[in-house]
Amino acid sequence: MHILLMGPPGSGKGAQAQFLVKNFSIPQISTGDILRKAIKEKTPLGLKVDSIMNKGDLVPDELVIEIIEERLQEKDCEKGFILDGFPRTINQAEALEKTLSNLGKNLDKVINLDVAEEEILKRLSGRRSCKKCGKPYNIYFDPPKVDGKCDDCEGEIYQRNDDKKETIKSRLKIYSNQTSPLISYYEKKKILSSVSGVGEINQIFENILKILS
Repeated sequence: MHILLMGPPGSGKGAQAQFLVKNFSIPQISTGDILRKAIKEKTPLGLKVDSIMNKGDLVPDELVIEIIEERLQEKDCEKGFILDGFPRTINQAEALEKTLSNLGKNLDKVINLDVAEEEILKRLSGRRSCKKCGKPYNIYFDPPKVDGKCDDCEGEIYQRNDDKKETIKSRLKIYSNQTSPLISYYEKKKILSSVSGVGEINQIFENILKILS
């Protein structure tokens, strides 16, 4: 089973990918995770990517495709895989299709997690963490008992810079411009199904399972 999970930042792709991994015993392939691992381990690829990112440039499509192609040939992908966070553009989708074809594979299903912008802003801009113990909170859904103080260690609760509304709006705009065109791209190929990403996390997974069955 070859699955692609799509959805804007904060739509819950990571959580649903983990459910799918456990259910089907196939790996989740996240380009972000692969790149971070390569950088941390200082592999030749990691060093190349690190120098690109340090200049503030985007990792070129050719390099990302090379990474994906390499990963898809690993033994744990024999039974299938879950792509998460790639492709992000039509160009990447076309390159992925070519790569999969060369490996004798194809995408079976594209699952799009549909969540309104207002909900995403609440989820992400509401995130807070304890500076001392790292315990996560959300001021809208799971606030600390005492404002600004951690329930466990009374450490200071803070908001990360990338969880500020302006940053999130910028990320959502990039997603809308670059990635949302993939919805109609995969609709035309008749492999896309949209699922509401709002509600009980287990129920969302049940809805995904119905589509995949």
